[in-house]
Amino acid sequence: MPRLDTRHRALLAGLLALAALPAFTARTAASGEALPTIPVAAQPLAELAVYPQFRAPASVVSDNDSRISAELSARIEAIPVRVGEVVKKGAVLVQLDRRDFELALAREEAALEALRARLELAEYQLSRARALSRKQAVSEELLKQRQSELDHLRAQRAGQEVALTQARRQLEKCTLRAPFEAVIRERLANVGELARPGSPLLQIVDNRHLEVSAQLQADLARSLPQAERPELVTPRQRYPLALRRIMPAFDPRARTREARLRFSADSALPGSAGELVWRSTQAHLPAELLSRRDGRLGVFVIDNAHARFVPLPRAEEGRPAAVSLPGQTPVVTLGRFRLQDGDAVRVAP
Repeated sequence: MPRLDTRHRALLAGLLALAALPAFTARTAASGEALPTIPVAAQPLAELAVYPQFRAPASVVSDNDSRISAELSARIEAIPVRVGEVVKKGAVLVQLDRRDFELALAREEAALEALRARLELAEYQLSRARALSRKQAVSEELLKQRQSELDHLRAQRAGQEVALTQARRQLEKCTLRAPFEAVIRERLANVGELARPGSPLLQIVDNRHLEVSAQLQADLARSLPQAERPELVTPRQRYPLALRRIMPAFDPRARTREARLRFSADSALPGSAGELVWRSTQAHLPAELLSRRDGRLGVFVIDNAHARFVPLPRAEEGRPAAVSLPGQTPVVTLGRFRLQDGDAVRVAP
């Protein structure tokens, strides 16, 4: 028999060990011996949960931020308000030259009076013709002519009344009034200038119907509806808010959704800037307790002395993750790096 060198002896020993491994494994399974457990530390979810605070830039906007424009061409006679003043609804903002429009109104009134006089004569002529027609003293054609003249004058009177109403309306447009209670933000024209239809004269802001506008990323937009006591925080004060609406569409440029909130008590000044601050009411786990398995982020919990991996679909690296587990669920805090789903574990004291 040839003698084996050292290298061949090592190879033969390895083959013998591999051949014996299945038998050893079969004996271990047949004997019912427990597989080794992994020591871990765990705490109830309720003790680990955090309720993160979220922030987003926000500003106070008005329902009405309007430019008051002229509706006709006329010289500006007066602007009786100044920038910064608060005016009531109906207050005079700008007065335009009325003289041309007063003359136009007088002309239309005179034309209406002339038509009324002609109508009075036509009515008399028709009544006279009817009386003579009963005596057969005038022809049927003359009677119809008188009736036609009266109908024509009545139609003219209706048209002239419309023209008179329009002339009065034009005269009213010479006085520009505040459509709502507002703050005069900017003066865009001066006395003596010629105002033209559509030319802006004043910028006014509604100081009563105010809301807070905030641009939110997708995850923040999901959190805000369940928020507890959202607030607008400015350098000087905090204002409690109530959510009115989150826009059901994304801004195509910033990829954000706009949230609109009402003031619950006192309101900030229009144009104020600050932060929308709210605290989530859903339990979150700190980012350091998250693990990644098979490309998914999640958390290990203990279920009947075994580790169970619970994926968290909305979890992100480095950020607390929302969880929807019972508060008494034991969450693995130490020893999770070596765990796989289904491993037997032992909670170390």
